[in-house]
Amino acid sequence: MSDRAHMGHALALGRRGLGSVWPNPAVGCVIVAGGRVAGRGWTQAGGRPHAETVALAQAGSRARGATAYVTLEPCAHHGRTPPCAEALLAAGVARVVTALEDPDPRVSSRGHAILRQGGAQVVTGLRAAEARHDQAGFFMRVTQGRPLLTLKLATSLDGRIATASGESRWITGPDARRSVHALRLEHDAVLVGGGTARTDDPRLTVRGLGAVRQPVRIVVSRKLDLPSAGTLAGSARDAPLWLVHGKEAPADRIARWTALGATCLDVPVTRGQLDPAAMLAALGARGITRVFCEGGGSLGASLLQAGLVDRLMGFSAGVALGAEGQPALGALGIHALADAPRFRLDESRSLGGDVLSRWTRR
Repeated sequence: MSDRAHMGHALALGRRGLGSVWPNPAVGCVIVAGGRVAGRGWTQAGGRPHAETVALAQAGSRARGATAYVTLEPCAHHGRTPPCAEALLAAGVARVVTALEDPDPRVSSRGHAILRQGGAQVVTGLRAAEARHDQAGFFMRVTQGRPLLTLKLATSLDGRIATASGESRWITGPDARRSVHALRLEHDAVLVGGGTARTDDPRLTVRGLGAVRQPVRIVVSRKLDLPSAGTLAGSARDAPLWLVHGKEAPADRIARWTALGATCLDVPVTRGQLDPAAMLAALGARGITRVFCEGGGSLGASLLQAGLVDRLMGFSAGVALGAEGQPALGALGIHALADAPRFRLDESRSLGGDVLSRWTRR
């Protein structure tokens, strides 16, 4: 197999860690000796052990003289474990092929330098575009201080999310709903607005995909006026629940939710609403790298207005609800078409009886 094929294997392994390794990057590693895979690994839940450590343990003595394919520059700093760059050298790996340099100041180019100084041949930049897509959340947190944000819209053909009476279950079919659970699994956190939490009383957990590490559930509620006897309250100790609120949230509500097991985060209010940029910065400061926003309309609109939606997932069902139906997004204050947020179509395909579209911000 070629270098490109082995790196493809490593990229596929790395994606297994998406959503479960924050604040660390989800890395894959394949060690090849004599043309055969001697060891492979990916970053484990919680961020440790690293992909290289897992692959080296599997390869054992076969790592000596082998080639390691790693989707991100091996770490160079001492933390809870020794640097992976040094571990590769100690195992006798002769050649290291990586996709990307790590932007973390503790690592950036130092991991590659350690390997070269130790006598290993280093090749960089292989399948970099694919790796950059996978690492976008980690890179964004390191360079911009905020997580990658994906907005999900599940709508009728005419862009509605519910009838005038509020009925919304189910506009899209079972295949689309299962896909949403898979998307939750790939993200560190699931985000909704307070209106959605009050109306739908959602669980926001991953279901139907076996025993998995649940994403952090985040609800944005400026006054923290959420039902304290609903599904979220009852499951606050079963899966992480973070509540983002403003300074005007009453102290007794904060105390009540904290006692239930939730984490309460105070962020600034601007123009009568929680500042979306400050909110994402607060999540980034706590290590979150990938956020999956499932609405509602006001929250989605505020994130779009602020230019904070990086990717958009659209699920469109073959049903029309008319002008009286509830729109997927709140007001954006757009008076000229040139001011509308634009996205590039990456993929469009049928999903059961619905259509899934993936978009990236231009």
